Amino acid sequence: MRLLLINPNTSAAMTARMEQEAAAALAPDVTLTGLTAARGLPYIASRAEAQLAGGAVLETLAEHQAGYDAAVIAAFGDPGLIAARELFDLPVVGMAEAAMLTACLLGQRFGLVTFSGTLLPWYEDAVALSGLSARCACVRAVAAAFRSVAEVQHEFEGEIVALANRAVIEDGADTVILAGAPLTGLAVRVRDAVPVPLIDPLAAALGQAQAVVRLGARPPRAGRFARPPAKPATGLAPALRRWIERDDG
Repeated sequence: MRLLLINPNTSAAMTARMEQEAAAALAPDVTLTGLTAARGLPYIASRAEAQLAGGAVLETLAEHQAGYDAAVIAAFGDPGLIAARELFDLPVVGMAEAAMLTACLLGQRFGLVTFSGTLLPWYEDAVALSGLSARCACVRAVAAAFRSVAEVQHEFEGEIVALANRAVIEDGADTVILAGAPLTGLAVRVRDAVPVPLIDPLAAALGQAQAVVRLGARPPRAGRFARPPAKPATGLAPALRRWIERDDG
């Protein structure tokens, strides 16, 4: 099985970290290829930035999808997820949706904890888009400004653990998701400090991508995610233009 990991931001260091952390979540017969967005922002923190990143996701998929069994969008707010599912034939999994669905298998209500208040509106939208607002106990963020997004999980480890425990005690969360690609790997490191399951979104997304492939899912020929009919396109990246125009061989 071949999986494609798409980092919608432009940080190659973050892609490398996620590839390293992914190893524990992959079955022996699975290979993973990580790709970093060629344009955009070093990290995504708002709905406007997510819209830009979604375009980069579609461009990357159009250019690199051949030969892969599934793709994972490696940013918590799932930029471009719905559009990618509509446009491409392989299964596409988002970290936010996968983390929330996994959390729902482990408890009635989940909490989201992240490292920056700027992320909250986008993450709240991601909960609503998933249809799981009724099962979300809270969305909490560290109040202080971080110094380095690359080191934020170490910089704010204590604060994040404290917020996770507050989500359990004050909000009644049965599981807690540590939200945001820069927090990848933190859940395993601090799981003994929180009395409920901690969800690592990357591990959840990789697990669900492998499960969907093994179930033998096929591209829909009808319904809400059937591929749209061909249409002329102007000014798009060449591979994406060809795919939309159905000049794909």
